[in-house]
Amino acid sequence: MNWIESLFIVAGISLDIFAAMECQGSLIDKINKKQLGAVCLLIAAFQLAALYLGHFLSSMFCRRHPASNERLLGEIISMVIFMGLGIRLMVKAVKNEHVEEHLEKNPDIRRFVPIALVSSLYTVMAGVAFGFLNTNVVPILLLLAAITIVFVIAGTYTGLQLGFAAKTKVYAAGAVILWATGLDVLIRKILAG
Repeated sequence: MNWIESLFIVAGISLDIFAAMECQGSLIDKINKKQLGAVCLLIAAFQLAALYLGHFLSSMFCRRHPASNERLLGEIISMVIFMGLGIRLMVKAVKNEHVEEHLEKNPDIRRFVPIALVSSLYTVMAGVAFGFLNTNVVPILLLLAAITIVFVIAGTYTGLQLGFAAKTKVYAAGAVILWATGLDVLIRKILAG
């Protein structure tokens, strides 16, 4: 798996965080940069731990079962994971849950723990897919840290300036990216045949 494919996968799973932070940004009147930095670190730490855990679990399975038919099974599982994560984002886009807008002067950082936890559950699954695709986890972790921080900041500022109206488009974009990645895995497998 090359770095462009990894970039797309990481961006696809991180768009969920962007949309969540966009909703949070729509609830504040100004950004506390110190708190935003702490939120970036919190969410990035959860994401990194989740991706590493998923990668570790699947790579342990691959080491114990190195046969080629298990490799094919791993690639199929990876494709299904990317498609499933895309479906989840598209459902969120279509569902378009209403956000109760109310101004919050200084939200507590604990408010962001559920966002970090929920997004991390899906990042574990992406980590499993990366492990089955036999990717080097270190560059992906670095990429994930950078993109998570950028998306937390960008989502918060977007929400502050524009509200949460674009979240459905963000979810749909994430879904399309993950579906394209799943199809890419399938096509590469067919061509390698």
